[in-house]
Amino acid sequence: MSFYVKKAIRNKEFMIMLAAAVILILIPIFAPVLAPHDPIENDYANAMIPGNKEYPFGTDQIGRCILSRLIWGGRTSLLIVFLVVGIVAVIGIILGIVAGFFGGWVDMLITRFTDIVMALPAMVFVIALVSVLGPSLKNTIIAMSLVGWTEYCRVSRALVLAEKESAYVQEARLGGLNRFHIIKRNILPNVFPYLLVNITQDIGNQLLTLSGLSLLGLSSQPPTPEWGFMLSEGRKYIQAAPWLIFYPGLIIVIHVIVFNLLGDSLRDILDPRYHKQKGKGRRMKVWLKENS
Repeated sequence: MSFYVKKAIRNKEFMIMLAAAVILILIPIFAPVLAPHDPIENDYANAMIPGNKEYPFGTDQIGRCILSRLIWGGRTSLLIVFLVVGIVAVIGIILGIVAGFFGGWVDMLITRFTDIVMALPAMVFVIALVSVLGPSLKNTIIAMSLVGWTEYCRVSRALVLAEKESAYVQEARLGGLNRFHIIKRNILPNVFPYLLVNITQDIGNQLLTLSGLSLLGLSSQPPTPEWGFMLSEGRKYIQAAPWLIFYPGLIIVIHVIVFNLLGDSLRDILDPRYHKQKGKGRRMKVWLKENS
């Protein structure tokens, strides 16, 4: 573990992206301090005002401060995303480890069920399910969790299949250790760092899914500030007040880029076969030969 910590500290891209991610998470946490106005207070006298000193990002159609709603909206958007990522990661990793370690009919059953779920158009399924259950944050979390675990299951299964044939696992079996102990102490610590890359990058993917649902009016409901719903409200005024969709869209893009780059740099740290080369003003990623 200390080896990876030292490697992470030396990786400038990882440290920059980590600092950026921490800042993006802290901003909504300190929303009561950072937000200049009440995010749900109506002020029709100041409706549709472009950015100025009092309202840096302008106001919306009913006079609410865009900057304040963006800061408070991070609480809703990021909370849902982190909940969904946590749920799907736990479900997918557990199923993948069970399938890969035990094999046989257990592996076949889990794998076939995973294939069935992956065959469904994820976004269409989520939209249909939320429409049936009713638009709400709770139903959004349920719908996104039902289809988001499959990738974790497949990746963790593949990692476990490789790890369970290793010498240290075979020695643990010969030593009489039970299966639960082998999974907990020998397999999970070795596969989780690689799964952490998927978890980090999935934050951006889930944020895009949530924003898409909110844009369709199937997630957050007024007056709760949420980035995707702010896009949905602002699209009606795209010509008269383009800032209503520009700033929420920009915030979403920034978060997606930061967490994707964080996961990418984390992969460089955890994967010893993967390294970066710089040349002619651009980075090129190459795979090292196994015998090098």
